[in-house]
Amino acid sequence: MDFLDVLIIIVKVVVAFVFLLINTLLLIWAERKVVAWMQNRVGPTRAGPAGVLQGLADGIKLFFKEHITPRNVEFNVYILAPVLSLLPALLIFTVIPMGPSFAIGERTVSFQVTDLNVGLLFIIAMSSTAVYAVVLAGWSSGSKYPLLGGVRATAQAISYEAAMGLALVPAIVYAGTLSLSELVAHQSG
Repeated sequence: MDFLDVLIIIVKVVVAFVFLLINTLLLIWAERKVVAWMQNRVGPTRAGPAGVLQGLADGIKLFFKEHITPRNVEFNVYILAPVLSLLPALLIFTVIPMGPSFAIGERTVSFQVTDLNVGLLFIIAMSSTAVYAVVLAGWSSGSKYPLLGGVRATAQAISYEAAMGLALVPAIVYAGTLSLSELVAHQSG
């Protein structure tokens, strides 16, 4: 792996991350507009044109808010739990093909950070590990009630994962592969 390969991977990661951030901002804006329409309100209008930058303004406000730590918390786990819940969600997007392959000089570059042979299994595994952050957040609080709530939420998420995994079986059997790029190619004919 030479320098150009590393540079291409870094660019793909940055492009995917920027895409996710912009997509998140626009989806939050659209959700607020739809909810406002359903409640016969205007929705966000002040931040940017038609309120498009409201999510960015909320993020800046949240960044500068005072951080209050409750008593009896396990501080390192308390701070780490939200990061651990976000990390699997971001890692899932590394195996999703965002578009067709293209050529840069003599190299063919796939519009996907990494093409795993078991990409679909990776997505299921990452979505399974995200639930542990909820238990860690409940445990770190130092109280039994958040811990019970975290265990309950984890049990619910695990019960949904069995149905989600079984729903993917027909596509896997039909295509005969777990690679997401091959699944997409198989769908296109």
